[in-house]
Amino acid sequence: MKTYTQFDAPAKIYGAPLFASTGTLDRLPPELRARLGPDMEHLGRRCPGARMALRTDSETFTVRMTLETLSPDVGVSIFGCQAISVYAGNKPNMRFLGLVNPPNYQTFTCERTFTKRAEMEDIMLWLPRNEVVASVSIDVEDGARVEAPTPYKYPVPIVYYGSSITEGGCPSRFANSYNAIICRRLDADYVNLGFSGRARGELEMADYINALEKSVFVMDYDHNTPTAEHLLNTHEPFFQRIRAHDPELPVVMISAPDIDYLKEGRERRDIVRRTWERARAAGDENVYFIDGETLFGDADREMCTVDACHPTDLGFYRMAGVIEPVLRKILEGGANKVEK
Repeated sequence: MKTYTQFDAPAKIYGAPLFASTGTLDRLPPELRARLGPDMEHLGRRCPGARMALRTDSETFTVRMTLETLSPDVGVSIFGCQAISVYAGNKPNMRFLGLVNPPNYQTFTCERTFTKRAEMEDIMLWLPRNEVVASVSIDVEDGARVEAPTPYKYPVPIVYYGSSITEGGCPSRFANSYNAIICRRLDADYVNLGFSGRARGELEMADYINALEKSVFVMDYDHNTPTAEHLLNTHEPFFQRIRAHDPELPVVMISAPDIDYLKEGRERRDIVRRTWERARAAGDENVYFIDGETLFGDADREMCTVDACHPTDLGFYRMAGVIEPVLRKILEGGANKVEK
């Protein structure tokens, strides 16, 4: 067998904004984690949305992962928190093959062997949401051809900033989160900057986002502000910080989907809407608003959350169905660099 780790060409890492410069899968640099508070030391190092990919004709392959951290999550199983979701095929219609997950909370290394078609196909590993990943690798047959993965149609990432919902809580497996679904449907790369309980519109985070290459910015942090007043005091300044850096960047603002259960839900939605309305009134044609109340649809809304907050697979599926057409229209109407 031949082994390719996350560091070995032609394998490629997506969705980890620091990987090219630091070789880590961390989402935030240590100095920013320190400024934002102790919770971010762990949250900023785990890597929801990070993917490892390569292209091969190996009929069998083995995926191996070692975690640096491993702990239970009250709202999600090991399948949803600590597992790699494995896909194979040709983008954008790849097949889900299964999970690579620890058998318990004491075992930090796990592996599984998969079978795919004996032809050149992409393998895409969706890394775990909740943990710091120490290493990940793919073993292929000795005689297999191995190439770089097929480039995304839209290689300049969509960047999402928001809550635990944005981060991927709580579908049955991470690849069923709304932004992961959209990534596959659009064949578009993305970076997930969702932080459970800790996306509060800090201007330091806006400055970090400004430094990232992006095609679209999705601003989805309504949930994590402790009060509507906090959202009022941060939402427009956060947007203006982004807009001042890039006057032409498409910005999509989304209010919370579980409005039925939020005491200040409609007040919060109106705050987000007003930021959008003022931007439009000032002549900004690259700003969009999605009403969170529309994200779960009309029928069986109670089936769209696990706990009256975090979406189920159905909830995320419906969210993707509303958000994806907006992003598709933006991407199809704008320039996007060709991946080298």
